Amino acid sequence: MFVLKKSLLIIFLILLADQILKFWIKLHMTIGQEFPIFNDWFIIHFTENDGMAFGLSFGGEFGKLILSLFRIFAIIAIGWYLSDLIKKSAATGIIISISLIFAGAIGNILDSAFYGLIFSYSSFHTVAELFPDGGGYATFLHGKVVDMLYFPLFKGYYPAWVPFWGGRDFIFFRPVFNIADSSITIGVFLLIFFQRKFITNSVVVESDMFQDEEILEPRLAMEEDTPKYK
Repeated sequence: MFVLKKSLLIIFLILLADQILKFWIKLHMTIGQEFPIFNDWFIIHFTENDGMAFGLSFGGEFGKLILSLFRIFAIIAIGWYLSDLIKKSAATGIIISISLIFAGAIGNILDSAFYGLIFSYSSFHTVAELFPDGGGYATFLHGKVVDMLYFPLFKGYYPAWVPFWGGRDFIFFRPVFNIADSSITIGVFLLIFFQRKFITNSVVVESDMFQDEEILEPRLAMEEDTPKYK
């Protein structure tokens, strides 16, 4: 029960932070507008994309629909898997990691599913309105995902001898993303870097449960065989 509450709390807090920030950005900033948070390496930069992580796009309107449907099925599958992990008392680390991925996936599908219905179009000159008189800028599942977190940590130029990019400028980290993207990324990295520990902990828990059952069964058998006197 404690793990379930922790999982639900993580999902709720990530979704709350993600959606509050996105709503604020949509209602207060124009596309391309930005302002620094910490010097020049952490910037709030408003941009929108068609649904893939870190500002990537895929296949136009039809591709966006396919991507949105895929996300919905993925969310259902991840939710079922998370529920199964909690029922089986899996390692807390695995449950937290999957909860992070689940929350991030929901955060971005909310943009795709509903933002086109409830917001007007954001442009380089106008700020979006919530519930505009003429309706939203897109239909269900065709909304754009709001991105705003920009970390241009290092800037420079590729050496002239580098194929294709020689002489061009580079920025690390160039993609603009959001809290939901961060949640998914952190969840995946936790699974990758700590999978051995998570799996080991799960095996230990299952082994302890199995040993407890082995101890309990002989005791029950002895109690049944013991004669009872009235």
